[in-house]
Amino acid sequence: MKQLIYGLFTVYLFLTMSACSKPTEIKLPAIFSDNLVLQQNSNAAIWGKATPGAKISVSADWGANETAVANSDSTWQLTLPTTVAGGPYTLTISASNTAIEIKNVLLGEVWLASGQSNMEMPLSGWLPYDPIQDSEETIAAANYPEIRMFTVVRRASALPLDDVKGRWDVASPETAAQFSATAYFFARKLHAELGVPVGIIHSSWGGTPAEAWVSGKMLAIDQDFQEVIKQLDAYAPEEKAYLNWLKAHKTIDVTLHQNGTDPLTGIDLFNSWALNSALNASDWPVMQLPVFIERTELGDFDGAIWFRKEVEIPTEWENQELTLSLGPIDDRDATWFNGVHVGSTDEEGLYQQNRVYTVPANLVTAGKAVISVRVVDNRGGGGIYGDAALLKIHPANTPSNSISLAGEWQYKVVAEIHGESLYVFDPETNQFDQRPERTLIVGSQTPSALFNGMIAPLVPFTLRGAIWYQGESNVGRANQYMRLKSMLVTDWRKQFDNETMPFYYVQIAPWRYGDAEGTASANLREAQRRMLVIPNTGMAVTLDIGNVDNIHPANKTDVGERLALWALVGQYNRAVAFSGPEPEAVTISGNELTISFSHVAGGLELRADVPNQFELAGNDGVFHPATAVIKEDKIVLKSSKVAQPVSARYAYRNGSVASLFNKVGLPAPSFSTENEIPN
Repeated sequence: MKQLIYGLFTVYLFLTMSACSKPTEIKLPAIFSDNLVLQQNSNAAIWGKATPGAKISVSADWGANETAVANSDSTWQLTLPTTVAGGPYTLTISASNTAIEIKNVLLGEVWLASGQSNMEMPLSGWLPYDPIQDSEETIAAANYPEIRMFTVVRRASALPLDDVKGRWDVASPETAAQFSATAYFFARKLHAELGVPVGIIHSSWGGTPAEAWVSGKMLAIDQDFQEVIKQLDAYAPEEKAYLNWLKAHKTIDVTLHQNGTDPLTGIDLFNSWALNSALNASDWPVMQLPVFIERTELGDFDGAIWFRKEVEIPTEWENQELTLSLGPIDDRDATWFNGVHVGSTDEEGLYQQNRVYTVPANLVTAGKAVISVRVVDNRGGGGIYGDAALLKIHPANTPSNSISLAGEWQYKVVAEIHGESLYVFDPETNQFDQRPERTLIVGSQTPSALFNGMIAPLVPFTLRGAIWYQGESNVGRANQYMRLKSMLVTDWRKQFDNETMPFYYVQIAPWRYGDAEGTASANLREAQRRMLVIPNTGMAVTLDIGNVDNIHPANKTDVGERLALWALVGQYNRAVAFSGPEPEAVTISGNELTISFSHVAGGLELRADVPNQFELAGNDGVFHPATAVIKEDKIVLKSSKVAQPVSARYAYRNGSVASLFNKVGLPAPSFSTENEIPN
């Protein structure tokens, strides 16, 4: 009996010791990884997940050590005191029997950079149409071990997520090409002036509206967004089911490789199946082209689609070389005629390029022909989207004798992009058609969806401040934008537990927005200017460095450095000029209207090489060109067509460029003295 008891006790002791020795599971968000930059001289928030009840210790070799206990839901959080800028250090997160080391950690200045495409645009540009000025030289010289950037992988979500995908990269000629250009130049300027490490958390997505970046709780206070926020809450279980369905499929990592190799270039997505002459496509759905995919039943979609159209080749075209025109395709395509490859535009940045391919004469026979186009849309709006007149096929030597290709095309979805993964669907078994039903399609345009997917997981990381370049996607909604921007700033300050967090942003550059003489974007710029009443905000002006023919101006150096000027004065007590002339007060005397300015920095300057940008209006609200004369720090305006001026405008057109500067060369923003901003 004693032996039996002893044996049972031994087994019990072994099991107990085994349970005790089982490693405590610790999970850290992606933001806490090698090359991390933490805010100096702060109580830096550190958090993660662990086995419930586990005691978590976070220590750093600058002499800090704090502990926390994992909650019943596995979450834990603490604040770790940081010292003055320096490093590299090692951060150790440990439990009784588990430890994770984060290496090459620096203490310095940490800023969040967000917005749409002009913030997202990398140092390498989006060639050939959207270059970055001095790109090659900048990348080659980007040897700054104390500048790091964490780029958040794009993701939209119906509900707030607890993590993102991304990594901290150290600035070097090998990594900098994919850094946000605006954020890089901002960081480089701060680093040069302050002599401390600078970390940028970059979270942006091209073509996105401001409301996508505001939390649902904040948006719900605005009547314009209450209904969609209710729908999002109800939709959340559907999204979860859809994502689980996606994960059951084969995936391809579509992140740009460190050596610059693009995994989407030359990709084979069921080519042999789609080009088989015996293919039965009778059950394929139909799409009317040209159109953006996002305006079809597929909604906010990124991925790969096969398009197919049958045409009847006339007898007189037989054995003639043909020209196949498809207009622009966003983003990439590969095109076949009767199963023979006739052309591809398969690189990043060519979404504006018209696709015009040659069909060799030996392929052309009278009767039915099949045109097959595989489109991969991996960024924002996509598809075969141009003017209908550009979709045509004709003999190369007689373009007037053409067959229109606009109208019905059959299509088949074979892959979908979520985050950094391409989920592949077998078309032979109609896998995409078996997807779970969704009442909403949440994407980059959905209110609060980018906050949920790309900002919420970063909360409550300790930041010095935020920089923002966005507004183009809200043109036409100036008054609503003022509310949205105020909500966004208030929201982020609350989320990151910093009521006075600086928020510096860019006034959008001039662009035609359909026509150069319209005022829709000027109204938006004016909304941005009036947001300066929010404490601890600042605005970098780009009227002089825009490009009315390209919504992505090449000069991002000045954009980033002008944002940095605001930070240098506001956060780092530097005594430098940081703003162009800002209208301060208006006085009216007879037929003259006088505007006084702040931030004149030595005086005002009107550049003669730019056409007059000033206008006056009377009580009728009709604006007329006005003459402008500088008197000390004021501009005096008169117009022969306005006897009694009431309000003035400056550079108030979509295509306006700067003519008013201060003596240090910083431009005034476009502005209006009207009481109300038109939409």
